[in-house]
Amino acid sequence: MTTTTTSTVAVLGLGAMGLPMATRLATGLTVHGFDIAPARLSLAEEQGVIAFPSAREAVAGADAVLLAVRDQYQLDEVLFGVDTGIAAALRPGSVVILTSTVGTAGIRPIADRLGALDIDLVDAPLSGGPVRAGQGDLLIVVGASPSAREKAAPVLELLASTLTVVGDNAGDGQALKTVNQLLCGVHIAAAGEALALADALGLDPEKTLEALMGGAAASFMLGNRGPRMLQAYDDEGAEVLSALDIFVKDMGIVGDAARRLGLPAPVAAAAEQLYLTGRSQGLGSLDDSAVIRAVAPARRHG
Repeated sequence: MTTTTTSTVAVLGLGAMGLPMATRLATGLTVHGFDIAPARLSLAEEQGVIAFPSAREAVAGADAVLLAVRDQYQLDEVLFGVDTGIAAALRPGSVVILTSTVGTAGIRPIADRLGALDIDLVDAPLSGGPVRAGQGDLLIVVGASPSAREKAAPVLELLASTLTVVGDNAGDGQALKTVNQLLCGVHIAAAGEALALADALGLDPEKTLEALMGGAAASFMLGNRGPRMLQAYDDEGAEVLSALDIFVKDMGIVGDAARRLGLPAPVAAAAEQLYLTGRSQGLGSLDDSAVIRAVAPARRHG
């Protein structure tokens, strides 16, 4: 296996998460960037990122490549697409760092295909949002071999305040993130139902939220999304920190995993239906706190 010291990283996709991650990485590494939107490339250049006109040109000579894709399909296309796939342009001994939540099903075959090219895959799904990405305050779970983790360390350590190794195999990170998203998705949906019920009962929503957070019913998601749910009915809605459509995708990943394993997951399935209802109502691009409107399209009081 070829060894490498990671000093240059290519970031493919300079969107809401990719740009602040690239900006953060540029404080300690040489960063190449690519995005299909010229405006995002211009913003990246202002932050010290070296912009390239194509993904293949961006990854040429890079020690590491950070991918922030939407789903398994995009992952396959970015790596192995006939006209644009980057795998053939990667340097032997380099490492691909997957930061997205795409599920476990396709990760092992991808790791094997990259391995045949002497390229490691580090499975490193993350949480935290754009602001924390720019501050190096993300939560990252990692599944990868020790040698692959060593190559990726300069990148991951700049991005993460909490970095947890969950296994030595690509796919282990996706597995833990799938479990994490089951809980997060259910907790947000439950918070929406609870606050909608409080409104239907005529309770003051702010006082209700304060009381719930002081007792055993409190949860991180209730405390974090609850105040945004109280803004969900305003004309401008809550600031979009995590779109509802993300949980349509992630709860689908949870359901697929449970079915593949023959594991009943009725609570997760019910939460998934609530997010799907929200998307069918046109809420998909809104903050995920808008799931309360899938329960109750309008407030009854206040």
